[in-house]
Amino acid sequence: MDTAIEVPTGGDSFAEFPTYEDFLNSQITSMDLYYLEDEELARQLVELGYRGSGEVLKREEFEARKQLAEASRLSKRSQKKTLASAGKSLEGYPFLEALAQREEANKTGKMTSIIFIRDKNAKGQEISGYIDFAHRLKTEDFEPYFNGKKRLLPKLSDLSFYNWETQKSTSNATPNYQVIADNASGLLFKNKRDRKIVNVDPKAARPGDNSSRVPIDSQGQYVQVVIYDHITRRKT
Repeated sequence: MDTAIEVPTGGDSFAEFPTYEDFLNSQITSMDLYYLEDEELARQLVELGYRGSGEVLKREEFEARKQLAEASRLSKRSQKKTLASAGKSLEGYPFLEALAQREEANKTGKMTSIIFIRDKNAKGQEISGYIDFAHRLKTEDFEPYFNGKKRLLPKLSDLSFYNWETQKSTSNATPNYQVIADNASGLLFKNKRDRKIVNVDPKAARPGDNSSRVPIDSQGQYVQVVIYDHITRRKT
């Protein structure tokens, strides 16, 4: 026999119940059990639509709405994973275009890019530093950057930071890189996944295995920008 059930307010509530029976039980009140003294009988009355008021659902209709609610939940989750650069007009902003080209690869772990930026902060002080792009993507919302509302600049918490006026400097390991500062050839970054070294010395012939150095012409938007792309390959 086709059974029916009263529909509660709020369509998303269907996803809260694993089965139709669980949903059915949620409609039984303590007063129902007090008078009927039989949980199965109380459930049958709900199935027949005698409890509550408003629209009632057959089992098949409940399942259909539950699937719709689950699909909606997955869609919302998927939207949260959408690339921050998706749908943005970045023409005329070569640096942002370069970041957009690398966003997905850095989010999925196929690449871990190190961004060198030299520019001035809000106080007009010249600063420079190296940014672990993949790490920043996980810890910061990049929508304001791709919307042009914020400028990407190195922070004290990044891989490396230096204020040329105050001479304050910091270096920090990230989930992707270890900083090697005490090296004769300058600053080095060791990838924690494949143990490969990324040499950011501009005089070096090459930055290292599976790595490339890409200077970015920011068209005056920054003093200097260089991106070091490292294709991550787990060490076997």
